[in-house]
Amino acid sequence: MAEQRDGAAVIKGAAAPDLVLGTAGHIDHGKSSLVRALTGVDPDRLEEEKRRGITITLGFAQLALPDGRTVGVVDVPGHEKFVKHMIAGATGIDVALLVIAADDGVMPQTVEHVAVLQTLGISRCVVALTKVDLVDDEWRAFMKGEVEAWLASTAYAHAPVIEVSSKTGHGLDDLKRALQAECDKAERVKRGSQLRLPVDRVFTIKGAGTVVTGTLWSGTAHPGDEVEIVPTGTRTRIRSVQMHNEPVEAAPAGNRVALNLNNVKTDDVRVGDMLCAPGAIEPTDQIDVRLTYLDVAGTGKPLATGVRMHVAHGTREVLGRVLLCDKAPQLAPGGSMYAQIRLEEPIAASYGDRFIVRTYSPVSVAGGGVILLAHPRRRTTLSAPEHELLDALRAGDVARACVLSVQQAVQPLSAADVARTIGWEEPAVARFLDDAVAGRELEPFSAKGMPPLYWTKRQLQRSVSAVEKALVAFHTAHPGERGMGKAALRAQVAAHMPEAVFDGVVDLAVAADKAVVSGNTVGHPSFGGNTDEAERAAGEAILAALAEGGMTPESLPHLLSKAVDSPSLASRALARLEKEGAVVRLNREFAFDGATFRAHVQALRDWLGAHGSGTVADLKEPLGTSRKFAVPILEYLDARGVTRREGDSRTLQ
Repeated sequence: MAEQRDGAAVIKGAAAPDLVLGTAGHIDHGKSSLVRALTGVDPDRLEEEKRRGITITLGFAQLALPDGRTVGVVDVPGHEKFVKHMIAGATGIDVALLVIAADDGVMPQTVEHVAVLQTLGISRCVVALTKVDLVDDEWRAFMKGEVEAWLASTAYAHAPVIEVSSKTGHGLDDLKRALQAECDKAERVKRGSQLRLPVDRVFTIKGAGTVVTGTLWSGTAHPGDEVEIVPTGTRTRIRSVQMHNEPVEAAPAGNRVALNLNNVKTDDVRVGDMLCAPGAIEPTDQIDVRLTYLDVAGTGKPLATGVRMHVAHGTREVLGRVLLCDKAPQLAPGGSMYAQIRLEEPIAASYGDRFIVRTYSPVSVAGGGVILLAHPRRRTTLSAPEHELLDALRAGDVARACVLSVQQAVQPLSAADVARTIGWEEPAVARFLDDAVAGRELEPFSAKGMPPLYWTKRQLQRSVSAVEKALVAFHTAHPGERGMGKAALRAQVAAHMPEAVFDGVVDLAVAADKAVVSGNTVGHPSFGGNTDEAERAAGEAILAALAEGGMTPESLPHLLSKAVDSPSLASRALARLEKEGAVVRLNREFAFDGATFRAHVQALRDWLGAHGSGTVADLKEPLGTSRKFAVPILEYLDARGVTRREGDSRTLQ
């Protein structure tokens, strides 16, 4: 299926490869010819490549090592115009095969490619000194010495240099043995359990549909798996999986794979996208990094902060602005420091991913580094805790970095929150956080409807203290109030917190006897006595005013405003009087002293008992009031079954 166009031969009975070998080197130094001599496969698959005699895009093959193990092979272009493709191919390799022609020696793209390999963290390398059939023994020995001397200044000082000829076959067996030795010592550059595949080819096969290929960075691909295309967020399923033309039920990380995708068009996925386990990666447009400036072009000029550059990650290259941290104006060649890169397009970045930066124009490799935070906040001046976090990530101490992330947070975080910030897998992060709880570095925190949260004991205590302080200040300013609304309290104390998280903080305050909650009102327990006393005093004032008004009181809103200064206190006091039976409220407009009202209702009963029925005009006399009040009083009594209306008259029920 996918690798069908690569022309890779299937090696029957060989174990599935779990490492990828990648070529590197200057144009016309014989990379593709060497791959063809080693594998029997021509990696130049395009007609234009065959016509021009140069590699333009990535080529793929599979190599059988002497011990029967196989490795995937990525052949990259060597021309300076296609360095972008070289970087895309190199991001997935574990062992490098650096090709240097004996008749040419170290050339500009040799230097540039080695800079890319070093920056991408590829530690294992074998050097093939090709075209030895074109030079005499003396020149061959001289050139090998020159290459070894140059390698001494790179990360590959101890890389074996093997003399070979793709034309005659000289040294090919020695080269395979050297490659096997390096593969035996190599560890996979990419780690992780969740599927990540940077897409390096997209095409359609008639009858099958859209196919993508790439080097599987992490996880395992199975037919039927759901995957997400990042950064677009489109979700699809894997219809089938192949490795080097062979259908498989599972393709583990470290392999060249081809995935036939279900219900997506070639327009829905493009080279540079990342296929991921659903929800595993949230795209980001800014990253905190450790940047190394190599100045491969040899300009000698420092890298100025704020410069616009090409940023290559996986098989994707976007433009971004490099901002050096801590107000550093520039970075000298060979130097390294923390930086924040703000990208013009999002990428699917995770902690530990390597990247390359190239100058904007003219384009040349300038350096690169490692991604430390995939979702940092927007800043370049780092506080001491932020330095500590980046230092932990740089040292590979993810467990410590998880704890530091929580310690620096302004609210409790979930494992998913921490995993998103760092760019690490959530299950591992959850284990680190639980270990920190067991070690008393963090405290567990519960919020209704939310996953387990984590914070520090000190942060929780500070939040509870902030709640208490706000409540005390409120009661001091409003001595008659029972408390403040929960929403108002959150806006004052922790507007950044989700409502459910703040409710959890209030629950802690209640447990610590720093707050009391009644419905949506939060108060301080120390002011409860004052509040009750204020309500009683307000109730007495209201009752006195109603008693003075008898059966013709003032309108309720006017009476309350005169009797009590605080509307909310007046409302609470009136509600308490109603509940106690001291006040009878007909509606929003009228209320009566309870004892006075009940006495006149009894007089009404006595009158109706003697006369049988009566109109409003008749009944206002026993009620001791005017028609204005008699009508609502009688409607109130009708509704409660004391009287019954019959036309214009009323009788007892």
